[in-house]
Amino acid sequence: MGPLAVYPQNPRYFQNTATNEVIYLTGSHTWANLVDIGPSDPPPQFDFDKYIEWMASLNHNFMRMWTWELVTWDTKANGEGKHHTAAPQPYARTGPGNALDGKPRFDLLKYDPAYFERLAKRLAAARERGIYVSVMLFEGWGVQFSPGAWEGHPFNPKNNINGIDGDTSGDGSGVGIHELGDQTVTDIQQLYVRKVIDTVNGFDNVLYEISNENHPPSTQWQYHMIRFIKEYEKTKPYQHPVGMTFQYRGGTNQALFDSPADWISPNPDGGYRDDPPATDGRKVILSDTDHLWGLGGSQAWVWKSFTRGYNVLFMDPSTAESSANRSIHSGTPFAAAWAIPCGMHTRWTWRWLARCRSFHPRDTALPCPAKSISCMSPRAVNPPCNLRLATTTSSATVWTKVSSGHRSVS
Repeated sequence: MGPLAVYPQNPRYFQNTATNEVIYLTGSHTWANLVDIGPSDPPPQFDFDKYIEWMASLNHNFMRMWTWELVTWDTKANGEGKHHTAAPQPYARTGPGNALDGKPRFDLLKYDPAYFERLAKRLAAARERGIYVSVMLFEGWGVQFSPGAWEGHPFNPKNNINGIDGDTSGDGSGVGIHELGDQTVTDIQQLYVRKVIDTVNGFDNVLYEISNENHPPSTQWQYHMIRFIKEYEKTKPYQHPVGMTFQYRGGTNQALFDSPADWISPNPDGGYRDDPPATDGRKVILSDTDHLWGLGGSQAWVWKSFTRGYNVLFMDPSTAESSANRSIHSGTPFAAAWAIPCGMHTRWTWRWLARCRSFHPRDTALPCPAKSISCMSPRAVNPPCNLRLATTTSSATVWTKVSSGHRSVS
């Protein structure tokens, strides 16, 4: 592996700066892949080794690694109504005194070694299996929508020993922690970000994500954090890509494109769910079912996104009760659609694909070496497409009817 940077000749994709190979990122992610979350206290430990073995078996090469800022998660907003605990947290619980959950209060200037040791260990395990990891730094959805969220946040003044009150708006919601309204709060967050960077910078399989689904007023705060990371990593051996993802609710995709981020994940506005527009290279786009459906996806979406320059991701709920989880593991049509682009032939197919300059539905020039090419064409187009192999003197085209598997050679 090697550190990623935006590929200058085709900025829809990343390039491995150690090998100069262009990397197509695709994979899956689930909520508890860093912080354990569950109905018991302490929560059951997530089986990360089994999880990444499953990913590697499908040739997935990317995951979002989730953080969770709260000590609890009430899933009423998810339509379940279950109460979960979440651990470990980045900040050390030293006391004196107890927080609102009855455990020692947080010291926001000290860190829990268990959190950062786990982060480093899991990055190393993912690297061994060829998986790039986006390290999520903050989580905005829970603060906004989980009932009782602010009571379970370390920046609640009753939960820390530092006298920090992140409720800058004074309305009891705490969402202001993800804005620039209190420099002391921002300073403490920057110290935490530096701690994360100090922990993970030496790994070459790292990307960063500022926050999952934060509220639209967080825009300037997220821009600030992106610039802060880029500036701080200038002093480090590696410089890793930084991402900004869909702001929920009411965020605009334009705010993502206007950001200093290297990669983005859009919301459904503009057709990204049903008829995604062809990418133009302004940003590397990791199109994620999490931000388009929550839980969802389809065969058509996978292929449309793939052929229009998107890197595609699947939000896997990873619960036995979930029908989406059953489909991804049991060979249903959705699982098949996902497995094809994730494990198509071998990994070099993806690396080769990312070197191509453009896609066109009828006449696709491919000025790069390849042993085999896959083209999916709408049924109504005849002939489906003209594949011109610039580096070969002869070639044969094998047409496969997806519904039956019948093949013909031309």
